[in-house]
Amino acid sequence: MKNIILIGMPGVGKSTVGVILAKVLGYQFIDADLVIQQQENRLLREIIEEEGEAGFLNIENRVNASLQAERAVIATGGSVVYCREAMRHLKEIGTVIYLELSYGALKNRLGNLKGRGVVLKEGQDLRGLYDERVPLYEKYADLTINEKNLDVEGTLQKILEKIDK
Repeated sequence: MKNIILIGMPGVGKSTVGVILAKVLGYQFIDADLVIQQQENRLLREIIEEEGEAGFLNIENRVNASLQAERAVIATGGSVVYCREAMRHLKEIGTVIYLELSYGALKNRLGNLKGRGVVLKEGQDLRGLYDERVPLYEKYADLTINEKNLDVEGTLQKILEKIDK
């Protein structure tokens, strides 16, 4: 297995699960959002405020499309599925795993979206964002892990079972 790429909505645990998964596998861990912040020298929400949604997605696409890694777990930002080049690149360098969570469970987990640096279109709410992104996550996923009633440990076990096969 080359790399493992985690995709999914904000709040599904891509970074949390990713760090532990990397430890268990002896892989390095890369948080794509942190790479963006380092390269841009700004917080995600600052980039979104200053560049707007389209500007942020251009940066996200560029950074993710240029990620070079081997034996790494890569946690992506929730909006990476809007970035065609980035997703093509990520699918080439690894297995894309979609961490799936129902809308209701996600709504309970997420606090303030704006503070998280979530890309929302004008007038868009969490439901609209969820409905827009889920088909993209499903399209790009090589494997899907349904997190219904799972904690971090449970999600981790499910991933390990699936990638072992």
